[in-house]
Amino acid sequence: MGSFSRRNVLRAAGVSVGLPAFASLSAKETSAGETKREPAGIKAKRRMVCIGNMLGFYPDAFWPKQPAENASSSSTPLSQGLVEHHQMQFGESSQSLAEIEDQLTVISGLDHGFKGGHFAIHAFLSGVRQVDAHTMPMANITFDQFAAQSISGQTRFPTLTIGSESGIHGGCQLSWTRSGTRVPPIPGPQQLFEKLFVGTDPKKKQAAAERIGLQNSILDLVHWNANDLKKRLNQQDRHKLDEYLTSVRDVEERLALRRNWIDVPKPEAPFDSPKNRNLVEDLPLLYDLIVLALQTDSTRIATLEIGGDFNPNDLGIKGGYHALSHHGQRQENIDKLVAIERYQVEQFTRFINKLASTHDEYGPLLDQTSVLFGSGMGNANSHTNSNLPLVVAGGGGKHGRLLAFDERAKDRPPLTNLYVSMLQDFGIETDAFATSTGTLRGWT
Repeated sequence: MGSFSRRNVLRAAGVSVGLPAFASLSAKETSAGETKREPAGIKAKRRMVCIGNMLGFYPDAFWPKQPAENASSSSTPLSQGLVEHHQMQFGESSQSLAEIEDQLTVISGLDHGFKGGHFAIHAFLSGVRQVDAHTMPMANITFDQFAAQSISGQTRFPTLTIGSESGIHGGCQLSWTRSGTRVPPIPGPQQLFEKLFVGTDPKKKQAAAERIGLQNSILDLVHWNANDLKKRLNQQDRHKLDEYLTSVRDVEERLALRRNWIDVPKPEAPFDSPKNRNLVEDLPLLYDLIVLALQTDSTRIATLEIGGDFNPNDLGIKGGYHALSHHGQRQENIDKLVAIERYQVEQFTRFINKLASTHDEYGPLLDQTSVLFGSGMGNANSHTNSNLPLVVAGGGGKHGRLLAFDERAKDRPPLTNLYVSMLQDFGIETDAFATSTGTLRGWT
């Protein structure tokens, strides 16, 4: 087998599998594999939910006000450029969060450090814009997909990605794989319900088994070609090839685990299959189905993006959501926008309460589930992606506070540091993700 000028490949059954660069073959590019990370040994199942809003929140109505001067004892400097506040006074759109204040942490002053307006919101969970993905070892993988790699095969669905196929610049683009491709979203409650509870047709089962069999055959041929290639490599490159084939074996393990689920019956449906209506009415049902997915251990990771199909008219508010987000400081438009955002925060609050009241053998699901709520848009009116709205709830962590980072501080951490901390809370032994510089100061 020869080498391409851009990348060496192994060929099998018409499929090209990228290889790392080998000095002994004079390759010019590297596509290194990743060492598999095992989750930390914990008894309770760890879960994660990420909720993104395409258009952010009107800042003046979202951010909690800091305590009054006579309550200064509730504010604690944790380090230079970071203050922890308690006794939060929530804004007009975030008021419902007061119900669950002791179960959440609000974080201000963080972002990914780049611009891009609507195009940058798709980097919310990755910290890497799609146009920059080729510069990163794991492209623009989002941290939900990164986490899913550590528990592959333990649930029927590694992750559930929910969102609209329509909207700004191509609809829901919240989750991305390590190959730099978007994870297609489940568009509504009907499709999500069917995925969770409706049995698979025997013909589809057979087709799935055949696909897995074909993929295994391809990997067998990859191994055969790799052994042939190994004879032409020096000792250093043989070691590099062995490391690469470790990642191929990880794929084989995931295929084997997927095969195990083909004949496992799905959970019994708790109610009749719903019909899609509109995102405003469907939002609470989508949240309920996510709770059921976690409770039945159908998945431990879910993402939901709000935007696209969210029509204010279905909430009794005249106007377009995108147009209202560009309010131009007109009070009438701001009032409508705040009403939209208040509804979304109220549904999030309801979701957190439902997680808290739903139990498994280890206790409330909320104690085992870290929930991120926010947006890659800081202020839609000015198209800024700075000081992103962020709320983290559940997970059994330290809550009931506002972590306020100074946006002007030179040592201000990137938002991806929060993701490292959340990945560790999920049970993954990692100290880095994407553009991170470590864990998040003040998190624990």
